[in-house]
Order: sequence, then C-alpha cells, then structure tokens
Amino acid sequence: MSQDRVSDLGRRLVAELLGTGLLVTVVVGSGIAAQRLSPDDVGLQLLENSTATFLGLTVLILMFGPVSGAHFNPVVSAADWFLGRRGGTGLTGTEVLAYSVVQTAGAVMGAVLANVMFEVSVTELSTTDRTGANLWVGEVVATAGLVVLIFALARSGRGMLAAPAVGAYIGAAYWFTSSTSFANPAVTIGRVFSDTFAGIAPGSVPGFVVAQLVGGAVAVALVRYLYPGVISLADDVVVPHPHAEPRSPR
Repeated sequence: MSQDRVSDLGRRLVAELLGTGLLVTVVVGSGIAAQRLSPDDVGLQLLENSTATFLGLTVLILMFGPVSGAHFNPVVSAADWFLGRRGGTGLTGTEVLAYSVVQTAGAVMGAVLANVMFEVSVTELSTTDRTGANLWVGEVVATAGLVVLIFALARSGRGMLAAPAVGAYIGAAYWFTSSTSFANPAVTIGRVFSDTFAGIAPGSVPGFVVAQLVGGAVAVALVRYLYPGVISLADDVVVPHPHAEPRSPR
C-alpha cells in the first residue's frame, strides 16, 4: 500500500470512527429520551427513536460520505470488498479489517457518550434480551435489504441519493422487521454498553451478528445476480468518494 493510500486510509478511518459513533449516539440517545418522554407508550417510543435515527443517519452519511463512503457497518464494508475485489475497486481486505475495528470502537464510544449526556451509568451493560428465530429472521431481512439498496443505488448512478434512501430504509425497518432492524454488527456490539430502551444484552449479540452476516451473504448473491456491472462501482458505496489511487484487479 502506497504512502498516499495509507494517509488517505487514516482520514477514512477517522470518518468511520466518528460516523459510527455518532450513529450509535443518535440511536441510544433518542431511545433514552423517548423512554423518558413517553414512559407508558412503547409504540410512541419506537416512533420517536426511529424518526431520530432516520434523520440522524441521513445527516451523518452526508457529513462523512465524501471522506470514507459512510459505511458505518462491517457488513457493508465486507460486501464492498467482496464485490469489488475482481475489478480492483472498493476496499482491500486490510482496509475492511481496519474499517470494522474502528466502526466497532466508535459504536462503543457512541453508546457511552449517550449514557453520559443522559446521566445513565456507563458501567452497566444492557439487560434487554433479544433472542429467538423470529428476531434473527428479522435481522437477515433488514441487513439483506440494506446492502441490496446500497449497491442498487451505486449501480444505477444514484449514489448521491443514498443518504435519504438509506436513512428512510432503516427508519422503516424499525417497524417492518421483528428485530427493529439493528442490521449492523458494530452497532449491535455498541448497544450492549447502554442498559436502556435501545440496548441489547451481551448474550443476544452472537445470534444477531450471525443473522446479519447471513443477510449480508444473501445480499451479495442477489447483487451479483441482479446488478452484474456493480463490480466496477464499489468505490461509490455508500456514496461516491475519492481514493488516493486505483488498485490492480485481483
């Protein structure tokens, strides 16, 4: 990896760290606020939480997308590598690992930040159990739909619509999936660190992460079949962003 690409990677990693962290702050923080504002109405809590997440995610993609692509999600980063590797586009394997590490670290820090702002204990892990085949199916559906949407936008040259489209999808998936659409291993891990409305117990994490990985694999298969030309466009995921230099196809 050249010096220019290493320097560029550093900026992208900072963007992914901040973006994923602030995303979890939005999710957890709005969950805490919703629980306090509407303590007797779970449906209203979910509406408030999903609306804030939709709007917050849209803004964060617009903010950090031009730097790193605004993946904020290890499954999206892995799909970007897998689909782009033969065309010399997208992330390298090393970059996927680096993205995933900072995304997860950012998610944990984002949950802690939300706890601090709302005076919630930062030493207690979530006790909210989220387990069962129905929830895992929900995560497969949520994750697969997210990844297919992202690559469909890139393939059709509409990557700049990703911010509102991805935000809208996640906001809607809060309601149409049984799991309320975590759809992101890093965010799932981050939400362990807040014993609040938006949290998830540590014991529930493996099932969710496995389901998300399955959803990502399903999405990759669908993208390769439906959008065969997407290999050359992996650099446009989630939104178009510059790389320091092109890579040789593998």
